[in-house]
Amino acid sequence: MARWTTDDFESLSWHDCHVHGFRFGPLNEECGSADLLFDIDFIEQWQCGDDGVCRFVLAPATLTFHAATELRLDIDFEAIQAGMAPFSLDGIEREQVQYTPRHSSYRWRLPVNWPSGEITFESPGFTQVRRGETRVTTNQCLSAAERVD
Repeated sequence: MARWTTDDFESLSWHDCHVHGFRFGPLNEECGSADLLFDIDFIEQWQCGDDGVCRFVLAPATLTFHAATELRLDIDFEAIQAGMAPFSLDGIEREQVQYTPRHSSYRWRLPVNWPSGEITFESPGFTQVRRGETRVTTNQCLSAAERVD
């Protein structure tokens, strides 16, 4: 599979996926929202053998949360004197928010496990698209050369 949506949420895991960057899509001036796009290394599969070595099937992907609002970023690179490198997600959590009987959304939380922090926002859903071939590696993060589209 090379494309996933909100309907696939329960079957997906973003644990230890690295984020190389994020950006906003065009502003929807009517409601003050914008798509929120994350450039990630998506780990599609963990392959841990009896020898204690784990290999990861991963590929560069774009994770887009649609019509995002209420964005809050709290990532602390200073506390551990971390270099400016991709940060690693602990996972992605969601909670449904019901505004009216016919209008609902989700409150999303992206806990960051390195360095510590979290990203929170509201969005009705997401689309994730693989941008390159999958690779099997012992690293959870692709190098710049491996991420070339």
